Order: sequence, then C-alpha cells, then structure tokens
Amino acid sequence: MTRDAIAELYNARISERQLERESRERKASLVSYSRLIVFVVGVAVAWFVWETDRVAWPWLLVPVVTFAFLMSWHARLYEGVRRAERSRLFYSRGLARLGDAWAGTGNQGAAFIDPHHPYSSDLDVFGSGSLFELLATTQSPWGAKTLAGWLLSPAPLEVVRQRQQSVAELAPLVKLREDIARERPVAVDSVDPETLSKWATEPAVLTSSSVRIIALVLGSATLVASIGWIAAWWTRLPFLGLAAVSAAFALAFRPRVRSVLTAVEDPANALSVLSLLVERLEGERFASSRLVSLQEALVSEGEPASRQIRRLIRLVEYLDARRNQLFAPFAALLLWGTQFAFAIESWRQRSGPHVPRWLSAVGELDALLAVATYAFEHPEDPFPALCEDGVVYDAEGLGHPLIPASRLIRNDVRFGDELRLLVVSGSNMSGKSTFLRAIGVNAVLAFAGAPVCARKLELSPFTVAASIRILDSLQEGISHFYAEILRLRQVLELTSGSTPVLFLLDEILHGTNSHDRRIGAEAVVRGLIDRGAVGFITTHDLALSKMADTMDNAATNVHFEDQIVDGEIQFDYVMREGVVKKSNALDLMRSIGLEV
Repeated sequence: MTRDAIAELYNARISERQLERESRERKASLVSYSRLIVFVVGVAVAWFVWETDRVAWPWLLVPVVTFAFLMSWHARLYEGVRRAERSRLFYSRGLARLGDAWAGTGNQGAAFIDPHHPYSSDLDVFGSGSLFELLATTQSPWGAKTLAGWLLSPAPLEVVRQRQQSVAELAPLVKLREDIARERPVAVDSVDPETLSKWATEPAVLTSSSVRIIALVLGSATLVASIGWIAAWWTRLPFLGLAAVSAAFALAFRPRVRSVLTAVEDPANALSVLSLLVERLEGERFASSRLVSLQEALVSEGEPASRQIRRLIRLVEYLDARRNQLFAPFAALLLWGTQFAFAIESWRQRSGPHVPRWLSAVGELDALLAVATYAFEHPEDPFPALCEDGVVYDAEGLGHPLIPASRLIRNDVRFGDELRLLVVSGSNMSGKSTFLRAIGVNAVLAFAGAPVCARKLELSPFTVAASIRILDSLQEGISHFYAEILRLRQVLELTSGSTPVLFLLDEILHGTNSHDRRIGAEAVVRGLIDRGAVGFITTHDLALSKMADTMDNAATNVHFEDQIVDGEIQFDYVMREGVVKKSNALDLMRSIGLEV
C-alpha cells in the first residue's frame, strides 16, 4: 500500500469507529433512562408492599434484578464507548504520523535519556520529535522499555534478522494492533516491570496449608454459630467463643496479611490489563520463528498466561467485596482478608515465577508491533541488507527519517573496507550535521530490526558513537571543549570492543585554536582508524580537509555548499565530492542585519 492508500484506510476506520461510538452512546442513554424508570417502579413497589401487603415482598426481586441487569448492561455499553474512542484515537494518531504532525504528541522517552550514552542525545533518539517518539506506539511500559533498549543497544545480526521477519509478518496486521490499542492501557507510572517482577518472585509470606485450613474452618464455624444464635438454635456462647478465637487468630497474622493485601493492589491492576493484551496475542497465529517462540513463552505448565492472570484478578475482586458495607460484617466473621491473603500467596508460589517471562515476551511483542506500525506507515522504506563480512556501509538515497517527506533530500554514500574516513566540509546550515545524524540514526534503525530511510542500505555490524551535540555543564564545572574531549575518549575506548566503531564527529575540536585543533584532530582520527573504526568528521576549518590527502585511499573529501540567488542564500543539501570552495558566514551575518 502507498502512504495515500494507508491514509485513506485510516480515515475510513475513523468514520466507522465514530459511528460505533455514537451508536453505543445512544444505547447507553436509553439504558440509563430505563434504569431510572425501573428505580422509580421499584420504589413504588416497595411502598405498596410496605403499606398494603407485606406478604408480597418477593415482587421486590423483579425491579431489583432488573436494575442490576441494566447497571451491568450500561457498564458494558460505556466500556464499548471507551473502546471505540480508543480505536478512533489509534487511527487519528496514525494519520498524524502520516501527515508529519506527530512531534510533541507522543511518548518522548524521558525516562530513558542518558547524557553519557555514546549517541542517543546526538542522534535525537529521545525527546520531542525524536526517533523514539515516532516509533513508540507501544501499549505498555514493558514494550516501551524494550523498544528503548533496542534503540540504545545494537543487536547481533541473527537477532536483527529475526526481528525483520517478525516485523514483516506483523506490518499488515492493522486490526491486531487496533484490537490491542482498544484495551485499557497500562499507566506508565502504575508499576514498572522490575517492581512487578520483584513482587511476583519474592518468597511467599503465608505458606502454611494447615494454617490456611484452620482459617477456613474458623471462619465457616463462626458464621454458622452466628446464624444459629440469630435463629435461636442455641445460645450466643458458641458464637462469642468462636468469634474470640477468630479475632485472636486474625490478630496474630494481621501484619503478614496486611503486607500481602497492600502489596497486591498495583500489580493486580497492571496484570489485569496485561491479561487483555496476552489473551489477544495468544489467539493470533504466527509463522515467523521468533513470534512463535514468544507465544510459547506465554504458556506456563500447559496453561495460558491469560488464564492464570485472570485467576489472580478474580481473587482480588472477591477480596474487594470486604469493602462493601453490607458484606463487611460477614467478611469479618469469615476471616475474608486472611483467607484471600493465603490464596494470593498461593498464586504467587505457583504462577509468580513465570511473570518475568510473561513481561519479557509481552514487552518484545509490543515493541515488535510498534516497529511493525512504523514499517506499515513507511511502505517505501526497505529493510537493510546485513553483511557478515568486512566493514560496509553502502546506501542509496539515504535520508533522515525525522525530516518530513516533503522536505527530505536524499544522498548516496558508501564507505568501509579501504575507505575508512570521509571528511565533510561545507558552509554553515548546508546540511553537514543532519547528514551525520542520518548516517547514525539509520544504523540505529537497522540494528533495531526496523526499515531504514533509504532506497537501499547494506551494512555490517557497527558500534555507533557520535560527538554532535556536546553541552557544557555549569554544575559539574565542565567546559564545552572539555566535554568534547571526554566524549572523544569515550569513542576511542569503544574501539577496544570486537565490533568496529562507526564514529560521527561534528566540527571536531572547534573549541580550541586552529593549530592545536589540526594536530589534535588528526591524532584522534588516525587513532580511530588504526583501531579499525570508520566514520565521518565535519569541519569549517579547511586545513583539516588536507588530512584526507595524507591517508591515501583510506580517506576522501566530500562537501555541501550553498548558492546565492537574487541576494538570498539557498541550500540544496546535496553531498558532492571534494572540498568546499567558499564560506557563507559573512553572508549569513549580513542577512540578519549585522554590519560586517
């Protein structure tokens, strides 16, 4: 499908979901009025029975049962309204991405920002208008965290290939992604994966089966004794005796019971939503090996994860009945909280150890679905070819995925093997830094398993490292120059690994004088090349462009330039061979009114 066809599909679905919402709202309104009528009728019947014929009290069950049914129906209808609205938002946000109007509207990944990471800040991986915000259509915090991890840590080629196969299979499944988006989302700040896993796998606090049986017997006997006393079958002494024993029993276990019941609330809320996602994913049939293995990870001891989670949710729902004012006295007699604390701990003992695996599987599936959404909405972007041998980065029509399609300029670039360094010169605002970011961010996409913004891209494994957006720190007493040389040291240290480094150095060492800059820059770059790294440096200092002449076939010069047309500076953002012949600094200064 073309992007226009996808936009047409999304618009059609938005209209359908809007009609669905309006239909459900009308039905909900009718049910609401019916519920009011039944309530009035019930009050009238109650008055009639009280005033005239008290033997007719069973007739009160008719309006009570009808009212309860209408309450349940109304709740289901309004949940349908909310689900239809979530579907509409799912497609509306897709249209915003297709129309390049998504920046600042989604998950910007603030929790994953690391100023010391070797490329995330330089390549706009997180933040407003970032790569993560474009990709992160995840429906759970586990999926968001998994996706962030993929963008921060390049995967081995075999893992990348498995992700590519999975994304290719998931990309056309728009209805699957809508169904998952329709479910109630997990609040990002409700409970993080580590906390949930820790709760599920901690040793149980209440484990004795004999004590659990005693609690059941005591509660049942106390309730029976209370009924016998009320019915005058026996005196109150049996009830008072059993109530005293039950109170002492509950008091002895109260600290542990309270800790169990307090700890289960947030995990239960998160797992209740997880069960909805899991149930939908369990029902899908996949072909790619990774998707099949992830589905298998959602089955424990022959039982689907969704069924096991629902069992916990029912326990928590029954537990909450003790908060009902009418049922609270019976709950106290039955040792309701104590018994369900034991049941919850029993669930943790049996199913808790599987929770981390469920979270990992759902997180990966959620992240794959997000990448599949990106692939579906960028049908012109191919998956990169992954090269096992040599050091290769060969791109045709390479562009920056965060630049709107209407303004995107593409360039061809090839380096690796013999050619290890491209020295990029050019005038201000001509596109040098954006070109470096396009190189890096497409490598990040490639190793995450996503399509790339290029007509074709072949690359071998790289460790990406960049020095593009370097900031000083007043709090830490670090100047811009010192911050830059710290980053350069980090880049050099990365070359000690087994994977070649792809370095992207923008305006290298521009914070010092030209003499020290030339010597220092050449030493750093030669050190990187000698350690097997490949990459780019950009510069305004044309003296640095002479570096390429001293490195034989290992380096070459390319440049970006501008044109003066009718007194205005214009840029075409096209990379050309050789060294730039002119500078536009004075022209730019004059264009904003500075007298130079």
